[in-house]
Amino acid sequence: MKIPDYVKSIIEKLENNNFEAYIVGGCVRDLLLKKLPKDWDITTNALPEQMLTIFPNARYENVFGTVLLPLKNDKDEVEQVVEITTYRSEQGYSDRRHPDEIKFEEKLDKDLERRDFTINAMAIKSKVKSQKSKVDENDYELTDFFGGQKDLQKKIIRAVGEPIDRFKEDALRMMRAVRFACQLNFTIEEKTQRAIIKMAGGIKYIANERIRDELIKILSSDKAYDGIIMLHELKLLQYILPELERGVGVNQNKHHIYTVFQHSVLSLKHTPSKDWRVRLASLLHDVAKPQTKKLINNEYTFYNHDIVGAKIAKKITQRLKFANNDSEKVVGLIKNHMFYYNVGEVTEASVRRLIVKTGEENLKDLIDLRVADRLGSGVPKAKPYKLRHLEYMMEKVRHDPISVKMLKINGNDLIVLLKINPSPKIGAILDVLLSEVLDDPKLNDKNYLNDCSLKLNELDLDQLRQQAKEKIENKKVDDDQKIKNEFWV
Repeated sequence: MKIPDYVKSIIEKLENNNFEAYIVGGCVRDLLLKKLPKDWDITTNALPEQMLTIFPNARYENVFGTVLLPLKNDKDEVEQVVEITTYRSEQGYSDRRHPDEIKFEEKLDKDLERRDFTINAMAIKSKVKSQKSKVDENDYELTDFFGGQKDLQKKIIRAVGEPIDRFKEDALRMMRAVRFACQLNFTIEEKTQRAIIKMAGGIKYIANERIRDELIKILSSDKAYDGIIMLHELKLLQYILPELERGVGVNQNKHHIYTVFQHSVLSLKHTPSKDWRVRLASLLHDVAKPQTKKLINNEYTFYNHDIVGAKIAKKITQRLKFANNDSEKVVGLIKNHMFYYNVGEVTEASVRRLIVKTGEENLKDLIDLRVADRLGSGVPKAKPYKLRHLEYMMEKVRHDPISVKMLKINGNDLIVLLKINPSPKIGAILDVLLSEVLDDPKLNDKNYLNDCSLKLNELDLDQLRQQAKEKIENKKVDDDQKIKNEFWV
């Protein structure tokens, strides 16, 4: 149990000024679990104004009694910020998000009883001075009013006091219970579970950004699948991802043994990637199947569920206020998850087109999504020969030209060669040249491209655009039809 000297020094300064001070919250939990805390939080009966006198370089910019103390290195650079908070109690949560009244308290127990779970409601402080080099467990004083240490040993998530009251105070705590269960590999205590089910609707009052952050932490954990199942069973998922819940009980065609929802969560379970964005794409890749399900010739089909699913995923990520690059990653993977590949039929040119379409940086993630899709369907073999062959082909062509930027000719060259001003026509000519080179990388030769450009310049802009579109779109139509045939969609 190692507490940094700077933390002990802060506590000592407070105590030397006749105040109480404790390390509190999640860092205590992590210490008892023999994990390195990410942050150190200190609580005290000193008021914010009194703390500012003891720590002149600290800042107080809120109403919650939290003083921010920046810690600098020898170069006068801020390395981290420690939060020191006055004991407080909270009353009334009329909006189910924020306390109506905050009261500064003199006793530690009042501060601890407002916290969410017993494992986060413990406080600790060293009984020795910071100068002592070696410290053992007997040198620490643990304050545990609610059985948090016992629950740590039993691996239980239990609300402090009456769980319904805790969830009325902040409905996000219900989702945090699931997140802690996933991160720590704990179970949620039964009374706390029943309270979550009863109060689940309260999650609607929580800001989408806070829900997003908890969802990312669940998906990033080693128990992502268990987390989504818990959210479903505890009636929270219907408010967080209602689009996913629509797949419950929706059967698929004869090639699928699971319902849409079962397949979705099992795909998440079997996703090889630890990237939460790939895991979210696996979870949502078939989210549009309930809307696109049709009975044709006595067989259920799901035509264009990948395209519709990408649109739904975009709305989800926008609603939960994901960063644009994260949203684009998830949406792109879902949109392209039905890519066609069959050894003997697919050429190097088609692989280059796939790279252009998906982005080279997404290729491994796309294959991981396909593996998840297969295993989530009950297929015993995760990566068949054709997927391994695709990886080989991708490596083989990865240095071939796949974008206009990789052509041996650019817009400036065309301006000089064709003696024309910058215009959309230059981009259209480059698109046609790229379509040629995608079919045969050997054509990426400056002399050939110059000759070809002179001929293309004789066409007008609409003709050029049509020529590039036909080359690329015709291939896309062929690929999409093969996808539908292969996957019965």
